[in-house]
Amino acid sequence: MPARNAWDFPRIPHAPEVGSLTQNPRTATATDMHFPDGHDVRMMRSVLETGGLWTVDTQAPSYQQLRPFNQPDGALSAQLAEAGEEASAAYWETDGFPVHKGLSTHLANLTGIEQHPDPVAAHVMAVCSGYAYSGVETVSMITARMGLDKNHCRLISATVDAMFICSRAFLIQSGDGKVVILCYRGTEPTNLANGLTDVDVEPERINYQFEDPCASVHAGFYRNVRATRHEVMEALRRAVAGRSVRKPVEGESDKMPGKLEALYITGHSLGGAMASMMAVMLRHEKKYAAVAELLKGVYTFGQPMIGDPSFARACESDAEFSRKIIRYVHGDDVIPHFPPVTAGPYEHFGREYRYRISHLQQSVAGWLRYLGSSYQPQTGAWRETNTYTSQMSSFLGFALGATTLAARKSQILRALPVVYSLEDHLPAHYIGALTPGRVSDEFGD
Repeated sequence: MPARNAWDFPRIPHAPEVGSLTQNPRTATATDMHFPDGHDVRMMRSVLETGGLWTVDTQAPSYQQLRPFNQPDGALSAQLAEAGEEASAAYWETDGFPVHKGLSTHLANLTGIEQHPDPVAAHVMAVCSGYAYSGVETVSMITARMGLDKNHCRLISATVDAMFICSRAFLIQSGDGKVVILCYRGTEPTNLANGLTDVDVEPERINYQFEDPCASVHAGFYRNVRATRHEVMEALRRAVAGRSVRKPVEGESDKMPGKLEALYITGHSLGGAMASMMAVMLRHEKKYAAVAELLKGVYTFGQPMIGDPSFARACESDAEFSRKIIRYVHGDDVIPHFPPVTAGPYEHFGREYRYRISHLQQSVAGWLRYLGSSYQPQTGAWRETNTYTSQMSSFLGFALGATTLAARKSQILRALPVVYSLEDHLPAHYIGALTPGRVSDEFGD
């Protein structure tokens, strides 16, 4: 697991007690934002290092706040105020902003398995997974730009270094209450070697009888999901009842305009493994049936395997469930080949989509760029495959893949074919490859 330090916390508004955000986030200003002082840090570390949960809540900035240079003049401002909230909101929507207009309705209406993977949903989930490496305010902001305006966002965290637990779960709830995205943060790309070493040297398994009494899952992934599961499920229970996933601020109602209709689970890297594990728990444990029936899709990016072949076959035998699991593998991404064979047999399940650009095309383009040509290679394409990504033989495969990060600085080296690539694992590549052609970027303006 990556080493953590005293300042490994997102920026939060002043709060009188550690563990929750009690100030109304909509009234917080830039001057209210600060890093915790020494006393706060010691208290926070005490909570985290003893396995306690740390939660932070926020609400997305309005479109008006996101577009400060588009302010209407006095007369128009008065007209918008008189026209009402809906007409006022329409003023801030322009060509390209937000990125996906009517996003909540779109995600809620994807009710059939045959409608997945959906290109808009895939783009939104990739962006959420990539920005989950930041703080709760940033995740809330970027999903607002994507189209979930007025979203409520909660971060639930638990860390126990001795148990290799570093669980970070974001819940993003649409302003109308109809959609919730549960996004798990993966391991920071710069610390991925440490995290994957834990996977390799601690190959402990836990029996998880999902259709097969002999099935087992990786203990590390299982514990990371369990560490925050209770609080995650409590937030989802509130959403099902038409309440906010956030804890209510004093004097503020937590009632939402509507009840939860669609749940999506997502994550990049080890976060993707946690997303799949959580989906299995929802499906398997009857006490979660009310939430499980609202699960529309699980979108993961660069996800490692989470269970042995018996576990994978058990998941595949539930066709309705397995078709909801959509795994994306970009190029020669090394992480989907984990855990290695040295950690025991593992196998993927669900639907796998690979993004490919031929090595010949990459090589020709690389040499032309090196020689000064402005030619750019054509984009690749996502294709569903029936042959799942297999395990690598040992952790040495990761060492080979890591060399691609250094090679990216050289056009000659980038043109060479590789078997495993850590460069292909970066979340920005998944976002770029899943961005629809009509969209310039995830910011929308």
